[in-house]
Amino acid sequence: MNNSINNNLNSLKVADFDWNIIQTDLKNKLGINIYESWLKKISFLDEFNNYILLSVPTRFIRDWITSRYLDQILQIIKKYKKDIIRIEFKISEQNSPANNFEKINLKTIDSSENIAFIKDSYLQYNRIDPNKRFDNFITGSSNKLAYEASLKVVEDTSHYNPLYIYSGVGMGKTHLLNAIGFELKKNSKVMFISAERFMYQFVKSIKSNDMVKFKDYFRNTDVLLIDDIQFISGKEAMQEEFFHTFNALLDKGSQIIVSADRAPNKLSRIQDRIKSRFSGGLVVDIQNPDNDLRKKIVESKVEDFNSLNSDQFKISREIQDFISNEIKASVRELVGAINRIISFSRIYNKVPNLTETKIILRDLLNLGENKVTIDLIQTLVCKYFKISKNEMLSSRRSRYLVRPRQIAIYLTKILTSKSLPEIGREFSNRDHTTIIHSVKTIEKLKERNLDMVDSINNLKNQILYNNKENEI
Repeated sequence: MNNSINNNLNSLKVADFDWNIIQTDLKNKLGINIYESWLKKISFLDEFNNYILLSVPTRFIRDWITSRYLDQILQIIKKYKKDIIRIEFKISEQNSPANNFEKINLKTIDSSENIAFIKDSYLQYNRIDPNKRFDNFITGSSNKLAYEASLKVVEDTSHYNPLYIYSGVGMGKTHLLNAIGFELKKNSKVMFISAERFMYQFVKSIKSNDMVKFKDYFRNTDVLLIDDIQFISGKEAMQEEFFHTFNALLDKGSQIIVSADRAPNKLSRIQDRIKSRFSGGLVVDIQNPDNDLRKKIVESKVEDFNSLNSDQFKISREIQDFISNEIKASVRELVGAINRIISFSRIYNKVPNLTETKIILRDLLNLGENKVTIDLIQTLVCKYFKISKNEMLSSRRSRYLVRPRQIAIYLTKILTSKSLPEIGREFSNRDHTTIIHSVKTIEKLKERNLDMVDSINNLKNQILYNNKENEI
């Protein structure tokens, strides 16, 4: 008897909510193409006090709908049911696990922001990159400890809790956080978020009066990875919330991994109690890569490139050694240097020689154009051709003076950002048309004269690289 009454009540509820009308409105508002591709696949399941339950066939469709059309759907539903403030989705595929039931909690449409707050979904925050794993993290003496500690966390969560990894920019700490998240997400609920994104969501939740949902969201995870924690500096209210979230996660046995650009005790404008919590776990740093590690990284990247390009390009050992010896600031700059050489090879269909490599990488080698002056170019060109600077700048048109003068003008044009009139003024107030003629003349000579190419390359090499000794 009771079952019969309940079934009748449920039938009345479903009948009371006419999903066909909602579908018609969706079709009219969002267009037939969007409706047929995505919204037609939604099925109405049930209506409760302040939310409705809808069904979709796959996670992908659910994620696509929630990220693009959820607010419009809710607005249309509220036209007919004003007390509906959120939507819940259920995946209807036959083999879906029980945890496919995902709750989508929404702000009321009264808010001026048309943004949904999605609970139990990692779409908005999960930054895990499948290309950054432990097996492609290249280790050396400078990062071995951080690497081993990260592996230990994966093998035995909460063994080091929290794990705090710090280094300068581009040393690989984000790679390690990503690798930890990539491994642990297989069996645990993982949240990988930047401190800046955490701060954004915190502020948004305060504005929309959704702090309860915010707390529940970030405190119901098994593993919390926060990147660049230094960005919470000076944000007192957010630090307060982070402190309590941190403690709540530790109390429930969740693993916390944090990265920063400095040690905990060096963090500025961050509460002492937070720095104390960080110091209470394992603190490891990543040092600048030593020469052996830099060589490993360069060799690995070149090997990847060669495997994709067969025998078409071969970056020479000379170029590899030059890059690993000269670029010491960070792993990121090292990888960036290799990428530049690879891009050059693809664009020009040849591997650059050493002189061209120095030009391509001049900003990474601290040889920026601000260190290349017209006076330096003139001095080195005169020395190379064994003439005086007064002779070069004179109005004389002897062949042994004209060619060096044109080469100096050409080098000034390609190695500095000076305008044609500025270059002309530095060459005894020559007209800009003379500057253009000199540049074109040298470019033509390079096409058919190998000696000219060698001279230009030698001079470039002296100007961009050897002048480091003179701190020019």
